[in-house]
Amino acid sequence: MSDFDYDLFVIGGGSGGVRAARIAATHGAKVGIAEEYRYGGTCVIRGCVPKKLFVYASKFSEEFEDAEGFGWTVGERSFSWEKLVTAKDQEITRLEGIYRRNLERSDVELHDSRAVVEGPNSIRLLATGQTVTAKYILIAVGASPNVDADLPGGEHVITSNEAFHMTDLPEKIVVTGGGYIAVEFAGIFNGLGVETTLLYRGEEILRGFDLDMRKAVHEEMEKKGIRVVCGDVFTAIEKDASGLLTGKTKNGETLTAGQIMFAIGRSPHTSDLGLEKAGVELDRIGAIKVDDQSQTSVPSIYAVGDVTNRANLTPVAIREGHAFADTVFGNKPWTVDHSLIPTAVFSQPEMGTVGLTEEQALEKTPNLDIYKSSFRPMKHTLSGRDEKMLMKLIVDADTDKVLGVHILGPDAGELAQVLGITLAMGATKADFDRTIAVHPTAAEELVTMREPTERLRG
Repeated sequence: MSDFDYDLFVIGGGSGGVRAARIAATHGAKVGIAEEYRYGGTCVIRGCVPKKLFVYASKFSEEFEDAEGFGWTVGERSFSWEKLVTAKDQEITRLEGIYRRNLERSDVELHDSRAVVEGPNSIRLLATGQTVTAKYILIAVGASPNVDADLPGGEHVITSNEAFHMTDLPEKIVVTGGGYIAVEFAGIFNGLGVETTLLYRGEEILRGFDLDMRKAVHEEMEKKGIRVVCGDVFTAIEKDASGLLTGKTKNGETLTAGQIMFAIGRSPHTSDLGLEKAGVELDRIGAIKVDDQSQTSVPSIYAVGDVTNRANLTPVAIREGHAFADTVFGNKPWTVDHSLIPTAVFSQPEMGTVGLTEEQALEKTPNLDIYKSSFRPMKHTLSGRDEKMLMKLIVDADTDKVLGVHILGPDAGELAQVLGITLAMGATKADFDRTIAVHPTAAEELVTMREPTERLRG
């Protein structure tokens, strides 16, 4: 008989925690899980899933316009924010139900409570005051949106959490930040008819992505009517009696809006979790320090997902949770490779990327062949829309290995997923060249670019 109530207790019911709990249970472990809000985590409840539903909604304004170029006459149209939010909420409720049922079918015991760590093998459930024990504890509590606590008037802003539940759309909005969340929401609001400004402190949006792609996204956003302001930040925000917000910036601008949304990064959700008392080491931003097997400084406590601040993406958290469960409970040890992660930014137009940026590749080898192609998507030859696609291949000139692929345009995220397979297999430019093109598609450019646009040599 075990000395513990559970073999594994998971704190956090997001994608990583749920995957770990289910896989561990299939390996025969007795598993408990605690979630204080709703199962599904940030991605399902207030992140990527509802966000992409909003992206779909926002694209219809252009679809109606583009239809005329193909012979359609589109009549009077209107948009209801209330209907969109209601439909989104119904879908999120459906998905949370699936998460719950899948856990229950795997014989995982669910605790609808906030849980805190009491020691290396003990957890307290705040809803009941009950203390339970576990041989292993997994922390999978994710991260929370940052706000500038020192900004005068900062209490008036919203984050992505609140953006999904606004009672109505403002006429004007300022989105602060330059990462994928800020860029995506700027596109959403603009597409839904809101006068949108994106305010970012850095020199160019989407830091960490390939510079050519960053510049191209910026340009396309401005074509769509979004005002993009780089190199500036708010210094104060005031709210008048009518609810109108006025923000002053470091560079002397005055921006008025019905809402100001901050998307300036996320912080690991580790405060008041009892980790320090249990001896779990945190880094300077509060992320849990782990090794390549997701083990913390306390041997019985592991952590996966955004709370570790390794690669803050839902599919990565899922892989980390799965690897943990297989390693600890399934006698099938493996680790997650964080070096090659396909990803997408659901900007408008969309960006998909896998592998190294040009800047990262140059740090590894001075000899690169760069292939770039920019063109109007076939759809817009009749719609007349001034929107360009950009495709970029980064190739090691010494080995012919494709180091990175970056795409801006329709369905770029779908393409990045497939391209991730090819790069994981070590594809060369010759492999791309001998692949027959699918015509007429935009993706055929990936296998028809024959001559480098740039040859970089150290």
